[in-house]
Amino acid sequence: MGAFDRFAKKYPKGRMIFCEYEPGNSFYLIQDGRVQITKVMGSIEKAIDILQPGELFGEMAILEEAPRSASAIALDEVTLLEFNRANFEILMQGNPQIALTLLKTFVKRIHDQRRRFLILKLNDVQARVADVFLMFYEGQTNRPAEQDRFEFAVNANDVAHWAGLSPDKVRTVINQFAKQRRLEVFPDKIVVNNIHDLQRLVASRRKDQG
Repeated sequence: MGAFDRFAKKYPKGRMIFCEYEPGNSFYLIQDGRVQITKVMGSIEKAIDILQPGELFGEMAILEEAPRSASAIALDEVTLLEFNRANFEILMQGNPQIALTLLKTFVKRIHDQRRRFLILKLNDVQARVADVFLMFYEGQTNRPAEQDRFEFAVNANDVAHWAGLSPDKVRTVINQFAKQRRLEVFPDKIVVNNIHDLQRLVASRRKDQG
């Protein structure tokens, strides 16, 4: 890890990293292992995400100076880089290039979190899956406005990660869309035949939810 050694922390499998609703003053970058994010919904605690090495979490508590919006648990033995306002400033002064790289990751993660939250707010599973493809579409640069057909180098597991659904449930929805000729599924990609059709579907379901 080199320059990052001073920020490294290890957590054994099953250890709580932080709890929902507690004050937060640090964010984390995963170096090794996986971290599960859980949230209390009603009276049930649900797993909403599993984060992999290279991903950030916990940053919203710092930016918004608000309590933690979810809990984080070590799924494996994990190594994290822990940053707060004070040591992030030290990092920026001592290693500006590294800090800039981390900051770009930080900004992208915030955007991804906000976009994923919009997806998770949808109650309808078909709308969730459709909105994931819309998110992939939004991430493409120089996309022609008049183009309908788009290819995405993803599979059902990738979509499931963003939709907060099981891979099996996502495969069921994808197969339904394929029968409706909304999608074409290949070993290395999924093709959306009419992205504007999915836009209409998601807009309609959001409207129904109020």
